[in-house]
Parts: sequence; C-alpha cells; structure tokens
Amino acid sequence: MRSRVSVLIYSSNANTRAEVRRALGSRPAADLPPITWHECATLPAVLQTLDSNHVDACVLDGEATPAGGMGVCRQIKNEVFQCPPVLLLIARPQDAWLAGWSLADHTLTSPVDPLECAAALSALLRAQSPGHTD
Repeated sequence: MRSRVSVLIYSSNANTRAEVRRALGSRPAADLPPITWHECATLPAVLQTLDSNHVDACVLDGEATPAGGMGVCRQIKNEVFQCPPVLLLIARPQDAWLAGWSLADHTLTSPVDPLECAAALSALLRAQSPGHTD
C-alpha cells in the first residue's frame, strides 16, 4: 500500500478549496493513506501539476472561473495520459448531464457534504489501487 495519496484540487475560489480539504480531512477513510494536496487556482497550474507530479485523483470545481471545472475535466481526460479519476463539484443536480459530457468519474453537488465527499473520493482512490478490496 502507498504511504500517501496525492489529490489535486482545482478551484479559483480559495474558500471552495478549503471547504473540500475540511470535508476530507487528512485521509478520506481509515483504510486509505493520508492525503498530499496539490492546490490549483488556474488551468495552467492544473496542467503543470499533472505533468510534473503523480496524482491519484482530482477534485474539480465546476463553478471555477475563467476555466470551469467541467471544461478542465474534459480537457485533461482527453489530453493527459492515464488521467487520474475526477470528482467534479457541480452547483445543481441539473448540471449532471454536463458533467457526463465532461467525462467526470463522479459528481457531487455543492455545498460539499463531508460524508458524501469522503465516500466518493475513497471509492475513486480504491479503484486506482490494484489489489484493494472493499
């Protein structure tokens, strides 16, 4: 098992990034390693982080500006080799169809519910871990 998992969080809003970090804490589940965070406020920072670091999962804010998380998700899914799974935060349940277009692996509606967020990220991380069973 890895000693840490690496999670990229993208939002142009520092409060949203802090909300996700608070919701997840230092580890999303007892059976998973602690999180190393890569915080990004811009699309270029997301692309640079994915290019220069191992990232196990991404949490993207669909309401980020000027590059929204849905567009960022679609771009990295199409351009990043072995793109990590993406948890996409959406403003309204009605945005789920657009999240599907973006190729997101899972969606959550804002504001972030800590239990739902931890469960969703844990499932994405477990799916990335060979030999991990639930």
